[in-house]
Amino acid sequence: MNIVVFGSGAIGSLFGALLAKQHKVALVGRAPHITYIQQKGLLINGKTRLIVSVPAVESIKDVTFSPDLILLTVKSYDTETASRQLSSLFNNQTVVVSLQNGLNNIQKIEQYIEKKHILAGVTTQGALFVKPGTITHTGKGTTILGELHGDSSERLRTLVTVFNQAGIETQMSTDIKREIWRKAIINSSINPLTAFLRCNNGYLLDNPVLERTVESICTESSVIASSEGIVVSALEMIEKTKKVIKDTAQNYSSMMQSIQQGKKTEIDSINGELLRIGSEHKVETSLNRILFELITSLSPP
Repeated sequence: MNIVVFGSGAIGSLFGALLAKQHKVALVGRAPHITYIQQKGLLINGKTRLIVSVPAVESIKDVTFSPDLILLTVKSYDTETASRQLSSLFNNQTVVVSLQNGLNNIQKIEQYIEKKHILAGVTTQGALFVKPGTITHTGKGTTILGELHGDSSERLRTLVTVFNQAGIETQMSTDIKREIWRKAIINSSINPLTAFLRCNNGYLLDNPVLERTVESICTESSVIASSEGIVVSALEMIEKTKKVIKDTAQNYSSMMQSIQQGKKTEIDSINGELLRIGSEHKVETSLNRILFELITSLSPP
């Protein structure tokens, strides 16, 4: 299979390296990471130990083949720009899989790419960008892929098989929209708190006050989801969020890493989108509003 990974940061590089063992892969990302990969290869350490020589470019224009799969792993705020550029790579069989944080990526992609070409996914794989050319696989998790219309299609089954064969534990969903919301609820409860406090995920359960805060955010975000017609249980989401925190206790959230590096965060697509939807349905959004304003105040414009 011909695969382009667009957004080769931590997660994109990890998936690209694993898929490159059996498939033709091109990474698209930014210097100096891409420059290092071009010269010396990509090093994955941690839960996966791998050195891969893989084609890497800074522009989609430099991809030399027509892809069967485009794995979109750019930050949510770059989705529209990336989607506009991707349309030039398409053939009738090309599939784009959005493997991103946030609630509004699919709507952004659909502005430039026909819906029939789009699948979505979520992952709990943990990866950390250490330095150009080096990624640490901080935690093994599960990836879930699904068709937007909920069918169990042949192309979906093929992708699930391809991912599993590459060592990426992957399941199929017939309700990927719900999975995206579940991931957003978890992210809304972990990422901004760890970013503001500059702490690892585990600290949120080490401190009783923060643990109760996580529970309250989870509950509010779950009610917002329900107002949008997404059936989720607040108690189940609290339990699931705490499990993620325990499983990734030593990890630093992507939002925390962005704040630490002085980069823009994905707060708009997570808590910001929850705030917008909750306000639209006239349900409580005070915790998401506070988190949104706190992180926005710390982020570059």
